Amino acid sequence: MSALVIDTSVLVDELRTGRHRKRMESVDGLVRTSSVVLAELWRGATRTAERDFLRTLGKNHPILTPTEKNWIESGEILSKIRADRGFAPSKLRDLHYAPMAPASSPRTALTSRRSITIASFCV
Repeated sequence: MSALVIDTSVLVDELRTGRHRKRMESVDGLVRTSSVVLAELWRGATRTAERDFLRTLGKNHPILTPTEKNWIESGEILSKIRADRGFAPSKLRDLHYAPMAPASSPRTALTSRRSITIASFCV
């Protein structure tokens, strides 16, 4: 059985449109969520139904939290991106949480585009 963490983009789209429902229901494996993803979702939750969904999600699925090592590695990855691509600090701030949700997942992240392995996401 594989483990899966669902990316913020998928959950936001699901809350707004319901377009990922079949895909999410067809997941074979242990669904986990990340504390980073939950924080992002709570920050934007404005409706009662959204907050109820987040409470249920947190209650029914294990919550993974990035470790100190994950946070440091994410900074190193972004430093390399800055050096290679010349991104401004403001752009790096926007990108910083992106690698953290799947970094805390044991294997796979479900994004709005496709399922991807952690290694391919973080490289």
